[in-house]
Amino acid sequence: MKKTNTIVVQETNISVTKVNNEDYICLTDMVKANRESGRTEILIQSWMRRKDTILFLAAWESLYNPVFNYIEFDVIKNRAGVNSFILTPKEWNIKTNAIGVVAKTGRYGGTYAHKDIAYHFGMWLSPAFNLLVIKEFQRLKDIESNPLLSEWGIKRVLSKVNYTIHTDAIKDFVIPKIDVEQQKLYVYADEADLLNLALWGCTAKQWREVNVNHAQKGLNIRDVASINELVVLSNMESFNAELLKRCIDKSKRYTCLWEMAQSQLARLNAVNAEKGFRAIETAPEVKAIN
Repeated sequence: MKKTNTIVVQETNISVTKVNNEDYICLTDMVKANRESGRTEILIQSWMRRKDTILFLAAWESLYNPVFNYIEFDVIKNRAGVNSFILTPKEWNIKTNAIGVVAKTGRYGGTYAHKDIAYHFGMWLSPAFNLLVIKEFQRLKDIESNPLLSEWGIKRVLSKVNYTIHTDAIKDFVIPKIDVEQQKLYVYADEADLLNLALWGCTAKQWREVNVNHAQKGLNIRDVASINELVVLSNMESFNAELLKRCIDKSKRYTCLWEMAQSQLARLNAVNAEKGFRAIETAPEVKAIN
């Protein structure tokens, strides 16, 4: 398996990974995300022991797996429906050489299934929930196909665009003036919080204390910022670097940065600048009816 991505459904991360260049969705995470579900592995086994599930899995394998063991499949199919019948993903793989459902260990461990099969599982869990999974998965694919036009991609670029300029200015014009080595460790965070206060009115620590759920997921104030806010932040980093070069004291820099943030953000929000970053949706092709 290759690098794992995630989609978020009902505030729960669902892992998506690549197997032989195909997308596989974590069934284990889907159970956790579906609030009506019960115990994870029991539900997956309950789904797999159904005859219609076995027939669907075999149909999928017949299309994509040239080494699928049809003899063992017939044995399993004939046992399906009996109360004592139990089938696990591992048993299914070993007996039939199946590739549509796989197990993964480690940090992102769990039972994964090809997206076609994952949708079948999602429909069994809940049709409404399955639609949410499909919607979020498609959004992930849109991001992957248009990384520079997506909001996700734009945020990653904007969050870093002037970061080096800003930190270099701190290193060249602030750090040399500090005699106590221990204090030098806090300068970068302090300057970052100066920008945070000017733009959002709080420090990074204050934001984490108020937004505990986001912080526990590893998110920070800049991760959840709007594109307009990140545009302004990028401009502020460049501007603050220039102010540092001119040896402007901190209180005056804060006033200048606050005025800049208020003015630019108001202007960008007024013209709805974020729309300029969104991918243009092409109209669906209309086919003539003969």
